[in-house]
Amino acid sequence: MIPGINAVYFNVYHLVSALLFSTGLWMIFTKYKEKGWWAFVPGERFNKLGICVGREKEGRICMYLELFEVILQIALAFFISRESADYSYALLCILLITLLSIFYRIGIFQNLTRSFDKDARWIFIWILLGWIASLVYGFSKSYIPHKIQEEDALAGTMPADIPFDIMEMKEKKGLTVLLKDRIVSDFSKRRYLLKGIYFTIPNNSLVLLLGGSGAGKTTLVNAILGYEKADAEIYLNGESIYDNYEQMKYRIGFAPQQDLLRQYDTVYNTLYDAAKLRMPLDSSEEEIQKRIKNVMDLLGLTAGSKGLVSKKSGGMRKRISIGMELISDPDLFVLDEPDSGLDGVIARELFEKLRDIAHQGNIVLTITHTPDRVADLFDYVIVLARDSGRVGRLAFCGTPDEAKAFFGKNTMEEIVMTVNKKEEGGEGRADEFIARYSEYVKGKKDHE
Repeated sequence: MIPGINAVYFNVYHLVSALLFSTGLWMIFTKYKEKGWWAFVPGERFNKLGICVGREKEGRICMYLELFEVILQIALAFFISRESADYSYALLCILLITLLSIFYRIGIFQNLTRSFDKDARWIFIWILLGWIASLVYGFSKSYIPHKIQEEDALAGTMPADIPFDIMEMKEKKGLTVLLKDRIVSDFSKRRYLLKGIYFTIPNNSLVLLLGGSGAGKTTLVNAILGYEKADAEIYLNGESIYDNYEQMKYRIGFAPQQDLLRQYDTVYNTLYDAAKLRMPLDSSEEEIQKRIKNVMDLLGLTAGSKGLVSKKSGGMRKRISIGMELISDPDLFVLDEPDSGLDGVIARELFEKLRDIAHQGNIVLTITHTPDRVADLFDYVIVLARDSGRVGRLAFCGTPDEAKAFFGKNTMEEIVMTVNKKEEGGEGRADEFIARYSEYVKGKKDHE
């Protein structure tokens, strides 16, 4: 503290500047159509300001920091003696809190200046002389903000109205996806990754998940599998994956793009260990051996089952990876680019095996960047597109022939280019086909 008369002046200045800062903030809140009196509520005022300018995370952090600082100030004033060692510790904590608050307030003030279309130099005025900046922004009629409301901070267009009977879809056999949205938060704001994706795929289906880069294919797969849950209801043969995840996860298989194999073990031992891990604990040795034999026969692994994994070709290693997931006989089997790095002939052989798996009563969902060499093998195709708000949306779900007719294209790759952005070499028609698919579904439903 400053001794004598200087201390009085300092405290008066501090009090007046705090009052002026809150007064100006009151007027700023009214410009954002918020209740102005929040400006006089410690902590919450920064939370509200962060929401107004699309910096919610920083606003919450500043709220907690200011509340902690207020608690320390009260403790210093009424409970901690100046002669006590705790007094110095408290002052040090206040200093650290102040420095940390400045760090997070910079982000808030940065968006605030942008919202008012002002020069970035205003950020320094907010930090050093916040009461002046607050009064100018609050009382000047020429300072009008462009409000960054939650719906604006959450990038993306409004969902298309797809008139499905939700209860009817839940009761269908197969895979039913009712995804309202998938939102992600980063340091500065929240935004949509996916929105408005609804479809049902029957059992006995080999399914192609199609879409350009950034369309949300992996995000959708993770949501379906329950790895990264969305605001959604996902049903597999009438049972909710989300509500019964601990049980349902054993009925779902996932083969990632990268093979996760022990290179110096035999094919048989690899599948045997997978069976011991993935099959029910009460499975007998006879049941395990029977399942291993069925999987090896189905994938063409029997002849070389005693050989080392490291000695196998790329296509054979892909089959082994698939076999490890298939050993539990999943109802839903998802594969991320299973043909990556394989030539056309081997890739086709692999997808023929996947079609055989699907047609045994399962659903096999695959992502591939070279779909046309195996397009005739698929029963269904799901097309995701990135709309003008950079959000993954459903542009089509149906058979490959229906997809070609819907988009007016002859190949799957041409379909992808139709909905890709122009700067990516596409036609930039994603919004058009997202809206058109909504009308397409309505038309099909009216004819039922």
